[in-house]
Amino acid sequence: MNNPFFTQLPGIGIVDLLWFAAEGTGFLTCFTHALDRYIKHEPDFCEILACIVAMGSNMGLKQMAENSGMSYSSMKSTERSYLRLETLHAANDAISNATAALPIFPLYNIDDTLHSSSDGQRIETQINTINARHSQKYFGLKKGVSAYTIVANHIPINAKIIGTHEHESHYVFDILYNNTSDIKPQTHSTDTHGTNQVNFWILHAFGYYFAPRYRDLHKKIDSLVGFQHPQYYKDFLIKPARKITGELIEKEWPNVQRIMASLAQKDVTQATIIRKLSSYSRQNHTKKALWELDNIRRTIHILNFIDDVTLRQGVQKALNRGEAYHRFRRAIAFANSGKFRVKTESEQQLWNECSRLISNAVIYYNTVLLSRVYEQKIATGDKEAESIMKNISPVAWQHINLFGAFEFNKPSSRIDIDALVALYTDQDYWGKAILSDNNINEYLPFRGDGQI
Repeated sequence: MNNPFFTQLPGIGIVDLLWFAAEGTGFLTCFTHALDRYIKHEPDFCEILACIVAMGSNMGLKQMAENSGMSYSSMKSTERSYLRLETLHAANDAISNATAALPIFPLYNIDDTLHSSSDGQRIETQINTINARHSQKYFGLKKGVSAYTIVANHIPINAKIIGTHEHESHYVFDILYNNTSDIKPQTHSTDTHGTNQVNFWILHAFGYYFAPRYRDLHKKIDSLVGFQHPQYYKDFLIKPARKITGELIEKEWPNVQRIMASLAQKDVTQATIIRKLSSYSRQNHTKKALWELDNIRRTIHILNFIDDVTLRQGVQKALNRGEAYHRFRRAIAFANSGKFRVKTESEQQLWNECSRLISNAVIYYNTVLLSRVYEQKIATGDKEAESIMKNISPVAWQHINLFGAFEFNKPSSRIDIDALVALYTDQDYWGKAILSDNNINEYLPFRGDGQI
């Protein structure tokens, strides 16, 4: 996050950056009018961008109208006509897909796998909404919600606002399966709060490898299962607690298939099904069969997690990327101390999507620059370029001006990426750009007293 690579870059305003992303991804064309016909005028892209920045930064339309000199009534009309969940989702997907097509994107794969993670970020609400709940740990005596986001290779590919009283594990499959971008994760990680009694099996059934990080892993070892009696494993270092009941799985398999089909067809909300399955009494035979299938998958993961240090590092790296995005989003939604000032749950979803869109635009700009520098270094035969560049995160905003007065007219001059890339041809500039705690001694000379 905020890698030294971006320290020396000239500053760029958020509006200019959004116009750059619009030219490269075409995301503005995703904002269609709520009416299919009888539209009397073309969309005003300046006002659409103004609404996105106003809502994504938690500033609100009135304050943005004052800061930009635009008409509040006109901005409000544009917001009602063009900013909907479907248009914002499409715009975010357009930017995410364009970022995924850049040359450096595959370098961010973890162990040659597209590894995603999901986690919730607590956001305080100033106005009590139906989904706002108390959380003493995060809000004290006040209320808030949780922005549950999935991040893959640093890109937030899907998000959903949920109540802080809701268990995050009920939405893991929902947020993965309803991801409409071209970025399709193969492995998915969460913290302990993302696990329940059915997620291992459900994600496996739909082609995902679920790899959570448990807070108290030693407690989970006591619940491992095996296909043989525990006595069979008496000479093993790690032993299962019991044998699985395969007959029950065979008997309830038709019911299990029906549940999986309902999840796939979206007949009901996936979170509702998973919540019900997780709360059934153990006497329910279908629930017990699902529990047994989940135990098998959980046992396999725990054994892999203990045995494979690369998997453990990959899970932690994926979760760290999610935390970096949370800090990034908090920096973008800077106004009003990052608190929601809206009255409905749908408005919370819209404002959160606008914050995600701004994040995606910044990540796209950074990734374009990183990709061009990477291609330049590869062309000159720099053998260390790949190992250096894949460790530079595009989640950086120290060179982005997110504050001040805003001018949303299309800039007269385009951002010259070639000029920025040319800066890194200078070895001194390149050396300072990749400084870190690990390689600082390679690029900075020592004084005679042994100090840098």
